[in-house]
Amino acid sequence: MKKISLLGATGSIGIQTLDIIREHPGEFRLAAMSIGKNIELARKIIVEFQPELVSVQNYSDFDTLKAEFPHTNFTYGDEGIIEAAIYEKADILVNAVLGSVGLNPTLQAIECGKTIAIANKETLVTAGHLVMEAARRNYVSLLPVDSEHSAIFQSLQGEREKNIERLILTASGGSFRDRTRNELEQVTVEEALNHPNWSMGAKITIDSATMMNKGLEVIEAHWLFNLPYEKIDVLLHKESIIHSMVEFHDSSIIAQLGTPDMRVPIQYALTYPERIPLPSGHRLDLAKIGQLHFQEMDLSRFRCLHFAYEAGRAGGTMPTVLNAANETAVAAFLEGKIRFLQIEDLVEKALDNHQAINYPSLSTIQEVDKETRQYVQSLL
Repeated sequence: MKKISLLGATGSIGIQTLDIIREHPGEFRLAAMSIGKNIELARKIIVEFQPELVSVQNYSDFDTLKAEFPHTNFTYGDEGIIEAAIYEKADILVNAVLGSVGLNPTLQAIECGKTIAIANKETLVTAGHLVMEAARRNYVSLLPVDSEHSAIFQSLQGEREKNIERLILTASGGSFRDRTRNELEQVTVEEALNHPNWSMGAKITIDSATMMNKGLEVIEAHWLFNLPYEKIDVLLHKESIIHSMVEFHDSSIIAQLGTPDMRVPIQYALTYPERIPLPSGHRLDLAKIGQLHFQEMDLSRFRCLHFAYEAGRAGGTMPTVLNAANETAVAAFLEGKIRFLQIEDLVEKALDNHQAINYPSLSTIQEVDKETRQYVQSLL
């Protein structure tokens, strides 16, 4: 049985991870978890899964839950999430938190030798050089949970890195894939949150609409698979059936297909290198689907994807700025403070305002992250 520490248990990936634990009680056990502010859902999870350690964001919630569940250990804040990440009885850390808050706990868990199932894009985007170096030094496996990176990972089983010609990440196009830029001027938050294929959290859904989500995935792929950006392409694929592909030197392309269900890549990360049944999963019926569609990605239409490529190639602290500016801008859009297209405007201004620092330390990354958020806030 694998004991799991789950960061972000009440989020979209966290809930689907719990689905897998629930379906396979003989295979997995929830040993520790972190949650943000969704205390009502946290109560239900504690009752059902009985984790030994629970980290919450605020002290007031810590105090409340501690009184309600005297047989559970509780902790809180930044130190609390690290405690959950490195919990000694857990075998594998599933990092499903949103944002750069996931970086330090991941680094700490790597130093403790934990296997990492990584669903937190920002960890690799902001500090990929630190994370991958720590993983190599500690002989730790980083297993991708994003459907695109899991697809590439699965397609590379039994293959050699030297034979890779390029990676092809597929993108659904998000909520506004069929709209022109002029039609995006007055779109609402509600429209942006209506993703055609996937059920995700608000921030990731907005990132999918701007295509920043795919940009972050490109940077992730660069670090996970050790390939230059020139060998990482993005292809618009509306059905989200082919989750990504690998092209090899001999012109062969290997793709991983399946219905849009995040539990498949989550479960594969938890069971790798084995596979186990997913009883509640939906089988792919290609005859019923009939056709799959593909289009080249227009970087002038999806400017955030262009920014991500540029920030990735520049390296150093530029991806940190990209991520921090985007998180701040998306939050402002969700709060009704800016229009949809202003997200990319704010990201562009933050990137133009920053002078890249090469090979940044963790403290430098954290300082640049803080400064970028303050700068974008000053523009609102």
